[in-house]
Amino acid sequence: MPHDHVHDHSSDRRVGRLSAALAITLVYMIAEAVGGWLTNSLSLIADAGHMLTDAAALSLTLGAIWFGKRPATSKKTFGWYRLEILAAFINGIVLVLLSIWVVYEAVIRWQSPPAIRAGGMTVIAVGGLLANIVAAALLHAGHKHDLNMRGAWLHVMGDMLGSVAAIVAGVLILTSGWLWADPLSSVIISGIILVGAARLVLESVNVLLEGAPAHIDAEAITRTLLDVEGVGGIHDLHVWTISSGREALSVHVTHGHEISHSDLLGRVRDRIREDFGIEHLTIQMEMPDMTAEAIYICETGTKCFQPVGQH
Repeated sequence: MPHDHVHDHSSDRRVGRLSAALAITLVYMIAEAVGGWLTNSLSLIADAGHMLTDAAALSLTLGAIWFGKRPATSKKTFGWYRLEILAAFINGIVLVLLSIWVVYEAVIRWQSPPAIRAGGMTVIAVGGLLANIVAAALLHAGHKHDLNMRGAWLHVMGDMLGSVAAIVAGVLILTSGWLWADPLSSVIISGIILVGAARLVLESVNVLLEGAPAHIDAEAITRTLLDVEGVGGIHDLHVWTISSGREALSVHVTHGHEISHSDLLGRVRDRIREDFGIEHLTIQMEMPDMTAEAIYICETGTKCFQPVGQH
């Protein structure tokens, strides 16, 4: 039976923050594009292109959240939660490609620096920095625990750093005529963005491959369950992430004939929720003769589980 979705106020807050950040990004993207054309600044035009990718990423994130709120169906029993992770993965890939492109452009500009109206460029870059600070503040609250929000936040942070680089380059060009400052700053910023983007991609891939969440130790769960009174052994333990902040666990628990299914199930369920905070649980209770495995005692004296025929 598909799980019904309840109204999620935290999701509403995320949508509000993302929408505000998207509006700010779109408005200043146009300002930077026009300003870059008027000042003949390729840096500002490139930064406007960066903001265009930000706007696309924020739109993708909003779309994923909207799909994620749709109810589960008989075909999509977990609903559309995974679209948020897929969006985070795509955001990370775009950031990696964008960083590589910026480095490529920086090499070209180093060889042949373009003439820039540095005064106008610096003023517009300062405005871009202020706009990005506001957008980053809007997205900061949820970026640590939500891969999708983190992808959007990384886009905005990358653009903020790009504005800082443009400001520094503009000041250096104004004061010293160092046209190489712009490509050098771009390479440094791209390296910073690349590290965060690579981490985002790896974490997204781990979720899509149903790997164990980084903050949950599957071995610790095993030890905890074996310590529950009445548990004879466990097998087929799986822990995975449905979407950011939504972990799931399934496990088979064996026990003796004298133990009540329902009582032990309650103890196991409560222990998992209290110690690991996992709410979505699927627990199969079994008698030893229901499986092809058998319980044995480890040399340490603790309860263990081993298939029949293995010694």
